[in-house]
Amino acid sequence: MSPHDSAAPASPERPFAARHETHAGRRPRLPRDDDFYSSTDGFEDLAPGTVLRSRDVQLAFLGLVPQPVRAVQLNYRTTDLRGDPMVAVTTVLVPDHPDDDRPTPIVSYQCAIDAVTGRCFPSYALRRGAKAIGALPQLEFLLISALLAEGWAVSVPDHEGPKGLWGLPFEPGYVALDGIRAALSFAPLGLRPDAPVGLWGYSGGGLATAWAAEMYDAHAPELNLVGAVLGSPVGDLGNTYTRLNGTFWSGLPALVVSALRHVYPELDRIIDAHATESGRVKLARLQSMTTVEAVVRFMFTDMDAFLDTPLDEVLALPEVRRVFDSLRLGQSPPTVPVLLVQACNDRIVAVDDIDALARTYAAAGTDVTYHRDRFSEHMLMHPMSAPTALRWLRDRMDGRPVDERRRRTAWPTLLNPSTYLGVVRLASISAKVFSGRPIPRRKLSELDR
Repeated sequence: MSPHDSAAPASPERPFAARHETHAGRRPRLPRDDDFYSSTDGFEDLAPGTVLRSRDVQLAFLGLVPQPVRAVQLNYRTTDLRGDPMVAVTTVLVPDHPDDDRPTPIVSYQCAIDAVTGRCFPSYALRRGAKAIGALPQLEFLLISALLAEGWAVSVPDHEGPKGLWGLPFEPGYVALDGIRAALSFAPLGLRPDAPVGLWGYSGGGLATAWAAEMYDAHAPELNLVGAVLGSPVGDLGNTYTRLNGTFWSGLPALVVSALRHVYPELDRIIDAHATESGRVKLARLQSMTTVEAVVRFMFTDMDAFLDTPLDEVLALPEVRRVFDSLRLGQSPPTVPVLLVQACNDRIVAVDDIDALARTYAAAGTDVTYHRDRFSEHMLMHPMSAPTALRWLRDRMDGRPVDERRRRTAWPTLLNPSTYLGVVRLASISAKVFSGRPIPRRKLSELDR
């Protein structure tokens, strides 16, 4: 830790001095080489969400275009898959001109990290000087900026935890919720504990958001969580794995396997027993690849080529089935309203899986609004549905009841005129990001009709 770091005063709620770094402009180091990501002695005894370290950071679009946005990173105590204490990091952005007469809302935005390498962690990829070509969070900064334009604070957690364990159940929810707790309790941000809280994520980020919504009632019920937008949230990772294997997107299931083997010993033993020598080498290489790099290098790769036994036989093993069953959403249906967004022509996430998830949630009493788009596909759906997602979140922030007319819609986003008004507004916000100018208050949510 730098000798220029300052220490926050201890208190009964914080029985130690949380350190704060002031070197915001230095080139970021990878998480594995950065002491900021390490734990603090005795952190295990602290409450989840307790801030252990903090620092000011400078963000940059694609690591190159500096952004005039106030951003603070928090290292905080959270919980892993097994219920044991661990540390995680979130990047918190605050709007320039928050409303004075009401608590500033905060949205936890879960990026589609979809990789093991720390180069894809938002806390690294969003910083100025980051070398993270192919990391999706760098592109998702445009959607994060749209949240700032609404006048909301944004928490962007490294929801895969410190080891980049993509695909795990439960843990992403703990990390996201405790990141909100950390942001609300960090006094310099000026946020209030009773602030309305929203969740948003798409694809891999939608999966993490769904876990946060499912874990909320048991893990962080004191938060004023008003709603969650689950964009194409995978639903059944096992089905997705089988569906994508051997396709253009086969690098994604390969990344999942390379991550899960670190946590599930039974899966690791099966891979060790049946992987060929070249298969082991390829799986090891995935550990350092960004998402786009893995997709490009592994497109149309069949996992059969990694194994000495047919893949169908390996997937049918009871140990493997138990792992995939544990990854399926719907184990603790949310107690807050959710908006599900899914494209019928999605080639990555099957609409049938999200249909099943919607039915599971609704049957358990979850207030589900389902936009099941007939025309869109996976990549296009996220930006095109942003006005709808933000309008739905704003209604929840303002305490409005869910619109009964929109509980289940199939009208294509591409045929909705307000979509294009929203895209123009998003383009305007993006232009500010591209040029490194301040993000104005230009709400996308007001354009959805």
